[in-house]
Amino acid sequence: MENQHKLIAGYRELTQEEIGTMNAIKRLANEVGALCDGLATLENSDPRWIAIGKTDLQKGFMALVRAIARPESF
Repeated sequence: MENQHKLIAGYRELTQEEIGTMNAIKRLANEVGALCDGLATLENSDPRWIAIGKTDLQKGFMALVRAIARPESF
């Protein structure tokens, strides 16, 4: 469905630059996620710290996306 963001409360129209920036953030996040998955396969790596790092990185990337999108909702 085209322009479905207009049907979701709290979302606004994004510029082409904002869309490009958000897509760049998401591409980088996927690369970092793959790195995290690879760390889990290393011998003697601590899965607890990998999980903590992965969670914190996910929160950071989410914050960057929200900084661009500026949703009106909580």
